[in-house]
Amino acid sequence: MAEYPKLDYSPKEVRRAGGVITSNLWTPENRAQILEAFTIANNWRASHLYPMRSTRVSVAQRMRWKGLKGYTAARPKRMMSIRRKLQRLTINLEQINDIAGCRAVLDDMAGVNALVEICENDLPHKIRQQYPYIKNPKRDGYRSHHIVLNFEDGGRPDAFNGRRVELQIRTRLQHSWATAVEAVGLYRGEELKQGEGDADWLRLFQLMSLEFAHAENCLPDESQRAARVAEIVRLNQVLSAARVLDDLRNATHYMSNFWQDASSRYYLIRYDNPTKQVTVTGYSDAFTVSAALAEAERRIELGHDDAKVVQVEVSKVTNLIEAYPNYFGDVALFIRNLQHICNGKAAIEFSMAPPKLVAPKPYEKPDLGAIRRRYHKWN
Repeated sequence: MAEYPKLDYSPKEVRRAGGVITSNLWTPENRAQILEAFTIANNWRASHLYPMRSTRVSVAQRMRWKGLKGYTAARPKRMMSIRRKLQRLTINLEQINDIAGCRAVLDDMAGVNALVEICENDLPHKIRQQYPYIKNPKRDGYRSHHIVLNFEDGGRPDAFNGRRVELQIRTRLQHSWATAVEAVGLYRGEELKQGEGDADWLRLFQLMSLEFAHAENCLPDESQRAARVAEIVRLNQVLSAARVLDDLRNATHYMSNFWQDASSRYYLIRYDNPTKQVTVTGYSDAFTVSAALAEAERRIELGHDDAKVVQVEVSKVTNLIEAYPNYFGDVALFIRNLQHICNGKAAIEFSMAPPKLVAPKPYEKPDLGAIRRRYHKWN
């Protein structure tokens, strides 16, 4: 097994560091204490990289074995998001469920339901909790099935056992909604994911989620659909939403500065707020990418940089934009469905058309006489 960062501090030190980074009392006098706390918090996060990678690989294997169409990706939680979660909830740093996050995006609801059943019965890790946000969506419209796992490395005593990994299972349609929310929030400088920002945009996304649920046959009551569609049409006109989303797609510049070779397993995506420029850097090992992420976030937290940086892992670099389209301004699927709805059509659930079966040709008995005649002719 390749080397991965392990925890170098005690649970008590991790808990104390979580309290320090949550505080807003940052002054030049406590700078050393703050930097030490971030060092500990980053080490705690880095100790989740092996459980995160192992879980993603386990899920991807089971998808292949069962012939489920889709892809997987993984990323550790951004430090800014960790701080906000600690400030919002009465929990300690080591109690956050999604320090390590894995994602499986399936073509349709049939694939989602199949994978949820597989994970409930055939993963080597203990399920701590499930959040069925598809059956019971969040108020803002977010839909995805979350499974919080306790990582267990084959039942052997190990430094990584007990780490929590959150697995998100969703359809491509649900994924297009979630990434459009994050992309618009990223572009506008608003935390739409947290319910903060322009009320009309928040309402539009809430209604679009219901339309996507309609397309995936997840809505038991359709009595309000006509009014819902009318409001989507109105909000699209008020916000010029389709045009803004298309402008966002065109305005985000993607610039890569890595070589697409087999050694890169991790990537840092940097989104520069002023220029809307995206930079991707590849790394071959967990230690180097963790150190680069920690340094980038240290500069952001100290106010020396105005950017958003996220570390991700995908099976191959070609999946990078597909897994994290919000950072690359790729909201094409969401735009297409918004336009469909505004034109009086239903949203289109992403699914692959079944292959056409061609009837086999009838059996024809070979003419052995022709072979004999040709053989005699040659001789």
